[in-house]
Amino acid sequence: MDAGWRRRPSDAETLLDSGPSGKSNAAMPGQFHGEKIMTEEIKVNSMRRAMVAGAAAAALARPTAAMAQEPFRSKTFVLVHGASQGGWCWRRVSDRLERRGNKVFTPTLTGLGERSHLMSRDVDLDMHITDVVNVIKWESLEGIVLVDHSYGGWVVSGVTEQMLPAISSIVFLDAFVPENGQKGLDLNSERSRAEIARALKNGDISRPAPPATTWNVNEKDRAWVDAKQTAQPIGVSLKPIKLTGARDRVAKKTYIRAMNFENPNFDRFYAKTKADRSWRTYEVACGHDVMIDMPDRLTEILLEVA
Repeated sequence: MDAGWRRRPSDAETLLDSGPSGKSNAAMPGQFHGEKIMTEEIKVNSMRRAMVAGAAAAALARPTAAMAQEPFRSKTFVLVHGASQGGWCWRRVSDRLERRGNKVFTPTLTGLGERSHLMSRDVDLDMHITDVVNVIKWESLEGIVLVDHSYGGWVVSGVTEQMLPAISSIVFLDAFVPENGQKGLDLNSERSRAEIARALKNGDISRPAPPATTWNVNEKDRAWVDAKQTAQPIGVSLKPIKLTGARDRVAKKTYIRAMNFENPNFDRFYAKTKADRSWRTYEVACGHDVMIDMPDRLTEILLEVA
């Protein structure tokens, strides 16, 4: 570079070095120095205000960000079906629960649904209890929400006796809540008792599934339910259940009553649990198969009581 080369002043520098008349201010160093200090102070103050505003905004946003970053706590649900049905009846609810990140198991009891080929005179309540106990054991499930429907109340009551430490919440969905020493025949409806008596007389090991209209299933789904239902083994209603009170020791207990299905037993169970402060109770305006008629509302309740 040529040692004699000199940088041409910029327009901004020319303006700073010139007064209103365009004459050079080089002869007034004090005035230029003061203007420079004022300019720098303005810049610093602006930067300080921006930093303070930014810090305040960050402080306000911090709780929201913390909530957004809080990890989702997945729940494990085990859904137990009722008489003549199978794990298939829970499909709508299980899909909804799984879409929200939860784990769902819907075991089908021996002799029913896709396991109807295993129907035999050996199928009894103890076998159905073992069906569910083994799912919990072999899947190493903990902190589960154990849900039963209708006859499933017998099964879940027995499961609770064996797997209490693994259960955080139980839900009885329009279901039986038996006491120690009772058997299915003690609480069955007149229709069910007559069907069981006829089967015993004929030497049969099961009774036919009733039509979906019996459960007051919505009209659109009745044909589908009729096509899926299978015969119910009668052995599950003949043996007394053995209970020691484990069900009452579950921390969270819920009873849900389907108000559009008439059943004096379920009315009685609902009234009893509603009067007990250790239970939460709900009413739903549909037929007995709540998981089919109102899957959205049932999903909401299950997540709420989980």
